[in-house]
Amino acid sequence: MAIWYGVLGEIEARRDGRRLDLGPARQRTVLAALLMDVDRVVPVEGLAERVWGDRPPRRVAAAVHTYLSRLRRVLERPAPDAVVPEGAREGRPAIVRRPGGYTVPAGPGTVDVHLFHDLVARARSADGDGALELYDRALALWRGEPFAAVDTPWFNAARASLSEQRHACRLDRNDLALRLGRHGALLPELGACHDERPWDERLTAQLMIALWRSGRTAEALRCFERVRCALAEELGSDPGPELRRLHQQVLAGDPALGPVRRPDSPVADFRTASGAPAGADSRPPSDGSRAGAVPRELPSAGRYFTGRTAELALLDEALARSPDETPGTATTTGPGAGAVCVISGGAGVGKTSVALHWAHRNLRRFPDGQLYVDLRGFARSGGPLTPVAALRLLLCGLGVDPAAAPAGRQALAGLYRSLVADRRVLIVLDDAADAEQVAALLPGSTGAAVLVTSRRRLTGLAVTQGAHTVPLSTLSRADARELLGHRLGEARLAAEPEATAAVLEECAGLPLALGVVAARAAARPGFPLAGLAEELRDATGRLTALGTGDPSADVRTALRLSYRALSGAAAGAFRLLSAVPGPDIGLGAAGSLLGCSPGSARVLLRELEAVHLLEQHGPGRYRMNRLVRVFSAELREAGPCERALRRVLDHYAHTAWAARRLLGPYGRRPVWLGPPLPGVTPERPADRRAAGAWFHAEWACLAAARRLAERRGWDSVVWELARVLDGLVPQQGRAYGAGGRAAGTGRGELPGGARRRVVHGRRPGYPTAETGARGGGTDGGGGGGRAPAGAAPTLPCLA
Repeated sequence: MAIWYGVLGEIEARRDGRRLDLGPARQRTVLAALLMDVDRVVPVEGLAERVWGDRPPRRVAAAVHTYLSRLRRVLERPAPDAVVPEGAREGRPAIVRRPGGYTVPAGPGTVDVHLFHDLVARARSADGDGALELYDRALALWRGEPFAAVDTPWFNAARASLSEQRHACRLDRNDLALRLGRHGALLPELGACHDERPWDERLTAQLMIALWRSGRTAEALRCFERVRCALAEELGSDPGPELRRLHQQVLAGDPALGPVRRPDSPVADFRTASGAPAGADSRPPSDGSRAGAVPRELPSAGRYFTGRTAELALLDEALARSPDETPGTATTTGPGAGAVCVISGGAGVGKTSVALHWAHRNLRRFPDGQLYVDLRGFARSGGPLTPVAALRLLLCGLGVDPAAAPAGRQALAGLYRSLVADRRVLIVLDDAADAEQVAALLPGSTGAAVLVTSRRRLTGLAVTQGAHTVPLSTLSRADARELLGHRLGEARLAAEPEATAAVLEECAGLPLALGVVAARAAARPGFPLAGLAEELRDATGRLTALGTGDPSADVRTALRLSYRALSGAAAGAFRLLSAVPGPDIGLGAAGSLLGCSPGSARVLLRELEAVHLLEQHGPGRYRMNRLVRVFSAELREAGPCERALRRVLDHYAHTAWAARRLLGPYGRRPVWLGPPLPGVTPERPADRRAAGAWFHAEWACLAAARRLAERRGWDSVVWELARVLDGLVPQQGRAYGAGGRAAGTGRGELPGGARRRVVHGRRPGYPTAETGARGGGTDGGGGGGRAPAGAAPTLPCLA
């Protein structure tokens, strides 16, 4: 069966409705570059310009050929359940090489962008309901921003052009729908689009006509006034003649604008928990009976839930207790005034699960209902939900007729706050993009509680609204095992303890990863867990093993959505940080790794922290979750990575040299390292205490740096680290053994003490040297700090 290709959103390909794994981002970008000119030859030079811009790899033709070969294998591979008769001929190739370049010979209607153009052209040559249907089909093809997460000049220009074509299509569709009298159904979308493009006069005219025909003349006039004021303030101009003429027609009630429908009151049918009309006293009757429709919008909380005891207790404290309630007692008096709580955490950590589990457990505390809105802050397609669109959904949950709701954001917010005033309702705002999006949806009433989830910390809400924050991290090892046990049964885990331990290790406590593994294992109850464990041990295929084919349950997709929210500079930093040799990295070393000052590095690291792609586990110390690190490694490019590693190792050497000088004299010969590499900013400890603290914090990183330099054959770097640190430990009264841990009172304790002796191991060809008291360290080979010819020595105190 033909393959369906999509670029109006994430780049994807589907066969028989199943999404194909197109590989890493660059490989998908190559396919998108070909799909934009389907059935036409694209030269290799053109592909390189589209995919890499002005920074192509040195062997660009070889890189293109490699990506295309991999794409062919994916696209031409038969479906797993396809029946291919023996001797049957292969179908036509998915990617064809032609004189001068490559082409994708896709059939008609199999690439969404070209189908969009075809449907729009057909709609513009048609009329009536048939044309309206064609317009709607064309707009329905859009799943989000075209070529999601691709950032090159050619694709950025193509994305901007396609977005304008989509907007033009929407405007043509609106004109046709208004001619057909569909203004009522069009109003919600017109209002949301106008908030996004407040200066578009054609869109403003469409909204004014729809409002006037719905009997909302005052709102139509206010819409014109807002546009007039905005144009005057921002551009110093007035609306165009057509919009001014429409304004006069609305003022005069010109019948040429179409028939007017007088709407009912937008809140006429809404009833509170007590059955009283909106605006009346909504407290339940004394006998506890409740009548009328109450919103119950919470999704299912899911069957399996493990751990999170501390987080649930924090939510109880923030949302469920009134000020006079003491722990351990139950109440139905509702939360304190305007309680807002934010659950923040990384992709797949279980924020929504915790929020819904708590909400379902506390239903009786909110007798007037529970509202739920997915704000789509990190959705796979499309942008975040606008505050206007979210307000319309909330009003719909409260029983307001969408066609009769006000058009403007302020009017919508006012009606929403009026309806929830003094009512004990819980409002769950899931997957928020930022604090500004949430602030527009806060009710401001004394009885409503708001529970927000987001990948961002939303610190602004804590500052301006006094919101409580509940950070969510990965599960502990015990909770992760308990979760697997609930899904697979304790007997199965106990039967394979080593495989179970490996699965838990590689899933790194991420609930989404554990859920995927549990689902795969449950689907094959007769298969040993050892097979899954083996898949997960392979870092290059680990994220593939943690996918199900469903983007909503795929670890790589979840992480990609967080990555997509980064600025270009922060995305570049993210790709490099997974290459650090040690278990974590300090701020100064991060600056050198990224080739910028520590201050600039702090800004980038803070942006990564904000979406939980990086964790600051101690002051100025940063690390990545195990799975996040694997995802980052998939995005790395060899050239920039090697230069970054050179810089960070140079940083360690020069900073260790500066710290080493403060701790005591070298042996008989000084060390000369030469100037730092460009982009390296060595740290300068202020005194002996600061120098000792630096070694204490960086010892594991120095050991890892030495091992990395040896693996890569960077002999000069190994030698520089060895010479800088040679004799350091015995001079400071501590002997270091394997793994770089101090044999004294603690790891990395460097102050002076009793004289010690330590044997410094060398690679074959180097003599064994014994070092003793301060200043008595031996050279161990070579003079003047220069490495002799031959193999580089093992760093003595880091071996």
